[in-house]
Amino acid sequence: MRMPAVLILIAALSGCADSHQWLPSQSVSTQQLNRTDKIIIATPVDGEYGDHVYKGSGRNTAQILYAAFARRSAGVTVDSEASSYDLALEKAKRSGQDILVLPTILHWEDRATEWSMIPDQVEVKISVIQVSSGAVISSGIASGESGIATFGGDHPQDLLPEPIEAFVSSLY
Repeated sequence: MRMPAVLILIAALSGCADSHQWLPSQSVSTQQLNRTDKIIIATPVDGEYGDHVYKGSGRNTAQILYAAFARRSAGVTVDSEASSYDLALEKAKRSGQDILVLPTILHWEDRATEWSMIPDQVEVKISVIQVSSGAVISSGIASGESGIATFGGDHPQDLLPEPIEAFVSSLY
């Protein structure tokens, strides 16, 4: 009688757990960032799912990246305007930056998981670019999926800090 109860408890608790991961691209440079590098983080365009645009999701993503980089470097800024790769690189060059961090929201899905049993999901591609040469130092995808039993209050941006922190840590 205890074994079925234990299995049910394990299944219920595993539904509570969020999953996060960092998937690096295959072509990763061995170049490490310096704590003195001047870094600019581009704000990505807000995420969408279907016809719904998640206002502020681009700003939230840039702020999570800012927090991770600011722990390691003093010269970190966020460009508050969403822009294309070419425009972001040009702005970085004009402002004398060493590194451009270019995030792109690939998937952003904020669900009422506690009622729908459909998890929140997020995927953000992040490229770290040497401004002087335009070469990609590192890139990959930070992704996450909420557990089923969230009890409300969880959002896709809550799934990003762990994989982003792991990624930024690997750059220094």
